[in-house]
Amino acid sequence: MSNKFGEIFSFTTFGESHGESIGCVIDGCPSLIEIDSADIQKYLNQRRPGQSKYTTQRQEKDEVKIISGVFDGKTTGTPIALIIQNTDQKSGDYSDIKDKYRPSHADYTYQQKYGIRDYRGGGRSSARETAMRVAAGAIARKIIEKENIKIFGYITRIGEKTINKNNIDFNEIHNNDFFTPDKDSVSIFQDYLSSIRKDGDSVGAEIEIIAKNVPVGLGEPIYDKIDSRIAAAIMGINAVKSVEIGLGSGAALKRGSEIADEIYNNNGRIEFASNYSGGVIGGITSGQDLVVRFTVKPTSSILQPRNTIDINGNNTKIITKGRHDPCVGIRAVPVGEAMIACVLADFILLNKSRK
Repeated sequence: MSNKFGEIFSFTTFGESHGESIGCVIDGCPSLIEIDSADIQKYLNQRRPGQSKYTTQRQEKDEVKIISGVFDGKTTGTPIALIIQNTDQKSGDYSDIKDKYRPSHADYTYQQKYGIRDYRGGGRSSARETAMRVAAGAIARKIIEKENIKIFGYITRIGEKTINKNNIDFNEIHNNDFFTPDKDSVSIFQDYLSSIRKDGDSVGAEIEIIAKNVPVGLGEPIYDKIDSRIAAAIMGINAVKSVEIGLGSGAALKRGSEIADEIYNNNGRIEFASNYSGGVIGGITSGQDLVVRFTVKPTSSILQPRNTIDINGNNTKIITKGRHDPCVGIRAVPVGEAMIACVLADFILLNKSRK
């Protein structure tokens, strides 16, 4: 049922939004990698809900517990099992809408596919599941850090408001509630989201991920291109509606002479004059920065009444009460970073297996 991601470095997640717990099992991680729960927790804390008034007020500590695969602080080469207990479920928030389908949510499609659905927060379709992707990504980072790869994710747009890309400073990303690298945009985002929340509405976002020091040669030429795997990884994140590599859709507006990433030899070092390709050429990494951009739609659960149908097909209206993100895209930043880390770790191990 497609709950597994990856080939060599792979993980399978389990659990529901309002179930007892969520978790994952990671396979293919090499032995003797130093790791403890704190290494994973620091990334989970970035995604954790309830940290500001601009995200859902569900209070989950997301405390991860390592069940297996680690001994004396090092991976053993066996499956690594991780679990997080759910502690702040308020399933009663959903009792009024259990027989109605929330527009743009997975309620209708899950019901039609399986004949049953968990209406408590969306069950398996909830973004709650992404906590385990972040946990798996924390272990993947241990693998890619050996190659000196560094990943930076940040918000570039929230609704109508955008950052000034001339002000990008990676050191600013974790100094605010929005993962923005432009400190001048913080107050703009604050005012904007406060207004959105007061309206009982939600808004979308755009996120950019940059991976630096990616080696040349990751990815396969035809059916397993690294950019196709990245696209699948990012599109698998809740509420994501588009993915771009490098210039992306902007390439349609250019001529070939404008966006050719010219190559030259600089005293024995091969360099590129530009990076419109986003670090991927022919499905294989070029050694340049890997640049990925994706958009997240507005949160489907809002306080404004919307038209829908009930489980019997009758027309009705719905208001989704409870605790929801006015912009779910904010907490998608660490999830996007994690999925890029998992893809890179998988391809690095695949390359090593060839030699």
